[in-house]
Amino acid sequence: MTSENTLFSDGASYERFMGPWTRAVGAVFLDWIAAARSKRWLEIGCGTGLFTELLVDIAKPAEAIAIDPSAAQIRETATKAVAKRVDFRVADAQALPFENQEFDLAVSALVINFIPDPARAMLEMKRVVRPGGLIAGYVWDFLGELNVARHVQTPLRQINPSLPKVTGADNTRMETLVSLFSDAGLENVASRPIEVEVTFPSFDAYWQRYMDNPSPQSAYIKALPAPDFAKLQETVRLGMPIRGDGTITFAARANAVKGSVPH
Repeated sequence: MTSENTLFSDGASYERFMGPWTRAVGAVFLDWIAAARSKRWLEIGCGTGLFTELLVDIAKPAEAIAIDPSAAQIRETATKAVAKRVDFRVADAQALPFENQEFDLAVSALVINFIPDPARAMLEMKRVVRPGGLIAGYVWDFLGELNVARHVQTPLRQINPSLPKVTGADNTRMETLVSLFSDAGLENVASRPIEVEVTFPSFDAYWQRYMDNPSPQSAYIKALPAPDFAKLQETVRLGMPIRGDGTITFAARANAVKGSVPH
């Protein structure tokens, strides 16, 4: 099986599959954290800049820096219009290249579970955010009943029960996220689930986007013998809520947490 790092190797394919979900959840998240406008923002793990675009449009920060460990992703963000409004940099969340208390807030979208040492990253975010500033993030609830990829992953595990979980899946539980923020010494820690719906024009459109998404699961499926591939595809089709007009709408849940840096 391919490495989880392949998930971030093809930004365009990733955006086609995850883009609608990211925008839907991100808008709710930004409303929930209710951060005042004209602040200095740090985004952790910006990827191709999907959430970054929402951030600048909705929050309208006075200044924003967005980091990602992938140079390929940062190069892709440079081709987007948002690059004129945000300083994109290659950097590691576990060793942030910033001075103490540089930012008013730090946010992360669908990233925490992919950080090898999230506790260390939390302490780094706390270090670079000013006292009273905000740290917040959200991740897909990969172990919950509304896992965003459940329609494929559930039948796939019937074929291969030993298929590895998504990297850091245990860190997507709400109670784990709350503990992570509390253990970092943040105050006023609060959490909430965010449920959103996305519509796909057809099953074929959903399946193609899932298969194009450069994830370990899609790579595993592509390597299946043809009969197993066809059986899985039909099982997924039968398990999806396909309407009479062929469209598919279903919900997914993300878990969000926020906390403030002590004075």
